Amino acid sequence: MKIVSIGGGPAGLYFSILMKRADPGHDITVVERNRADDTFGFGVVFSDATMGNLAAADRESYEAIRDAFWHWDDIHTFFRGEKLVSTGHGFAGMSRQRLLTILQERAAELGVRLEYERDVTDLAAFGDADLILGADGVNSTVRALHADAFGPDIDWRPNRFVWLGTSFPYDAFTFYFKENEHGLWRVHAYRYEEEASTFIVECTEDTFARCGLAPEGKNDDEDATIAYMEALFADELRGHPLRKNRSLWRQFPTVRNRRWSTDNIVLVGDAVHTAHFSIGSGTKLAIEDAMALSEAVVREPALPAALASYERERRPPSESLQRAAQVSLEWFENTERYMSLEPIQFAHSLLTRSLRVTHDNLKLRDPALGADVEQWFAGAAAAQSGRAVAADPAPPPVFTPFKLRDLLLPNRIVVSPMCQYSAVDGTVNDWHLVHLGSRAVGGAGLVMTEMTDVSAEGRISPGCAGMYAPEHVAAWKRIVDFAHGQAGAAIGMQLGHAGRKGSTKRLWEGDNQPLDDGNWPILSASALPYSPHSQVPRAMDRADMDRVRDQHARAATMAHDAGFDLLELHFAHGYLLASFISPLTNTRTDEYGGDVAARMRYPLEVLDAVRAAWPERKPISVRFSATDWAPGGLTADESCEVARLLAAHGADIVDVSAGQTVADQKPVYGRLFQTPLSDRIRLETGVPTMTVGNIKSYEDCNSILAAGRADLVVMARAHLYDPYLTRHAAKALGHALPWPDQYAAINRYEPRFDQGT
Repeated sequence: MKIVSIGGGPAGLYFSILMKRADPGHDITVVERNRADDTFGFGVVFSDATMGNLAAADRESYEAIRDAFWHWDDIHTFFRGEKLVSTGHGFAGMSRQRLLTILQERAAELGVRLEYERDVTDLAAFGDADLILGADGVNSTVRALHADAFGPDIDWRPNRFVWLGTSFPYDAFTFYFKENEHGLWRVHAYRYEEEASTFIVECTEDTFARCGLAPEGKNDDEDATIAYMEALFADELRGHPLRKNRSLWRQFPTVRNRRWSTDNIVLVGDAVHTAHFSIGSGTKLAIEDAMALSEAVVREPALPAALASYERERRPPSESLQRAAQVSLEWFENTERYMSLEPIQFAHSLLTRSLRVTHDNLKLRDPALGADVEQWFAGAAAAQSGRAVAADPAPPPVFTPFKLRDLLLPNRIVVSPMCQYSAVDGTVNDWHLVHLGSRAVGGAGLVMTEMTDVSAEGRISPGCAGMYAPEHVAAWKRIVDFAHGQAGAAIGMQLGHAGRKGSTKRLWEGDNQPLDDGNWPILSASALPYSPHSQVPRAMDRADMDRVRDQHARAATMAHDAGFDLLELHFAHGYLLASFISPLTNTRTDEYGGDVAARMRYPLEVLDAVRAAWPERKPISVRFSATDWAPGGLTADESCEVARLLAAHGADIVDVSAGQTVADQKPVYGRLFQTPLSDRIRLETGVPTMTVGNIKSYEDCNSILAAGRADLVVMARAHLYDPYLTRHAAKALGHALPWPDQYAAINRYEPRFDQGT
């Protein structure tokens, strides 16, 4: 096979090495625009896991790389005059130029032709190649020449950064967070040689504009950058100079592509996807692309099948890493948000920022730090709740108390509202008793009902629960009494009105599909159907508003009569009150449409009415969608303003959800995919939050809470799978949680998790 790699970075070189190892008969050429000894940047970082992959793929290059690495286990965070140390991380840094030299020498040894200082502007010269590799980096010519086929999506991020070097010999991966009159500066620094370290400085666009390093839009005065940074970090550098190497102020591009190959051309490394330097994974992605592509080409006899197999197998893990990198880069883009945290919580937030490292994983790496975090968190929980919390050992964060008005929750796990579509004329029954009762026995701090509608016409489907008739109170009271009397659990009711998403079939009969017959009239902020096949709602007039407002207040009184501990109003997911909040569903020209304050006017009227009808001592939560996952929807700043307005009108906590506003939404799914929304709202507004969205484990819960991303953690599917999730988490964490008397025999039971007989 004749192979040409356009680009002589790690991806192109390593792929060539692996293909020559597989078959020395391959004719392989690497073409690079730069000199062999000319590269941008200073050091690269690999984790211990990546090093293990290198050892398995090509032992010879691995040993040379291993011998050139500077290894460390610690991360040092310098914040507000404190140095916080975390150990057990296992990373290694080396010179980028040394890495390239090792790979160049290994490739040449195996018979790969290396051509330098050859700039490729088209691919005509390589018409006889069987396979062309686009390994030419972020500004890929190969990708640009076939942009229609690859479908690149490049997101230029707002922060500025500059890549510098220094002779300061760091003995750990080091983060500095330092403020001056121009703003906050972040430094990512690590050692890669005996007397050489990478020193990346990052700041917001506003800080960069104020510092004066880009007069008239220029950013190419490297000497001015060096002088400014040496003065700013004089204490930290201790007399060591900074070094430059094309050290221009840049913005990071997040690169994605709709397709990874076309005909006999395939993209690898930064040409196909980038991962922010804050998780040190750009070179890792490139190397692992090379491994995956070589395996596919060797395995599949036909090239089209090989390229399809490469993308099919490689895309999921790379996109997972990109999601983690995206969360990490957003943490650094918004570090100002975290500056009010206590140093130990700031460090925890930093170390778990990508959501890949959990609190419990951090405890395994560094037991002392984990214990310190838990002790600090327990003290904060005791102060907030007024309830004493053990300090030695402190409980895991998820098993600390939290107080809302007079409601004291024993732990931070919440059973999410989950529609069951099993009521009859709004009346709940034995299914709901068992469903909610089993979760109450399961130990969650708070159990929430499904969205319970304030009127018959406010239901999503004929099977939805209601709180609008006398018989509803009695049916719900039976469930509340069980939760209180038999399980000792707190229980809350979520009240809502389906709006334009009402009068549809049950979930399993056709999600969001209109009923075949028996439809009832539906309402919304504006006369816009949810989807083309949906029923068209009537835009609410003042009489409708008065009626629905009063229905919510009546339902609140009925919920109190049934004994509920907490109320949650549903202002999310495109239902009636949510339709006022989003500009995508509210096109009104009266006083209830326009800017966010006007769009919030009617939902706040409802909240005011419910707060007046609900006892002062009992808390109210409001769930709302902090993003619509669609262009033109609610902005990040608006979502914070929504939270502030809700708190000002008596909401004690906001349940931060997302999306489901419009049918053509494009959510960014993934583990904990909505938690960053809660993080932002909680820290920027000071309003307590619950977070929800693909939270699967107690490890996730502990991470979220310890880092200050939410006050309560809400799980849905996890509780469907395991009603006793909270008790099982307590067992796994070694935290004593008493079982009901009826289950006393479980104290003599030890579960087995293997498949043995």
